[in-house]
Amino acid sequence: IATNLLPPQLGLRRCLGGSKLVAMRRFLCLALGAAWCSAFCGPTALRPSVVGTRRGEQFGARSKVVMMPIGVPKVAYRVPGAQSADWIDIYNRLYRERIIFLGSEIDDELANQIIGVMLYLDSESTSKPIYLYINCPGGSVIAGLAIFDTMNHVKSEVVTINVGLSASMASFLLCGGSKGSRLALPHSRVMIHQPMGGAQGQAEDIKVEAAQIVRIKENLVRQYAMMTGQPQERIIADLDRDNFMSAQEAMEYGIIDEVIPVNDMPY
Repeated sequence: IATNLLPPQLGLRRCLGGSKLVAMRRFLCLALGAAWCSAFCGPTALRPSVVGTRRGEQFGARSKVVMMPIGVPKVAYRVPGAQSADWIDIYNRLYRERIIFLGSEIDDELANQIIGVMLYLDSESTSKPIYLYINCPGGSVIAGLAIFDTMNHVKSEVVTINVGLSASMASFLLCGGSKGSRLALPHSRVMIHQPMGGAQGQAEDIKVEAAQIVRIKENLVRQYAMMTGQPQERIIADLDRDNFMSAQEAMEYGIIDEVIPVNDMPY
């Protein structure tokens, strides 16, 4: 036994078959304590998956021990028809369940990725909703408007859920979900403000850029007013400075439709 009590880095998992590895784990837990066993054999959540080539060979000589790679969270997923499962990015796995995360600053690259996923999911099925979870500080207005237009373009219902902070352009996307399907967790927050921008160069170029920023602001004011039901005068006043709201205040304002308890998540 002493010669086999080696950490995973030294090949213990490769040397032992599935049934032997389980027996070894139980022996270590009984003899040396669960904490020592966890340090050498890994946590229970990372139990190796044993894959056989044919029925009845799960614990045969051709069994294979596969561990989750270290780094970006990954989950095991077996493509239909494949003999074994592969480790894929957890967000890619969630895409297969029609769940999209908006969790970083909005830019053109992120917008293109989200738009591509939404279009693909809509092509697969228009009867199932797409869930957009938002925990984002905002970002590019133009990129955000591209996502917003795609949300309205696809035939699938788009459920928006605020799970942290939806600030700036992210609050606009949160508000842009399907009516009745704009949700927020109890301790999430929303922040709205007017668009920001900057320009440099010749005077006429700066003048053009300033006019574009004013046009974008007017467009956002109109859209906020349509989606929230608030008059444009109030929207203009509330966008003048950073305006933070709790989930309950955002519901009363009209940005979301419902504050949901954690245990009642839609998916």
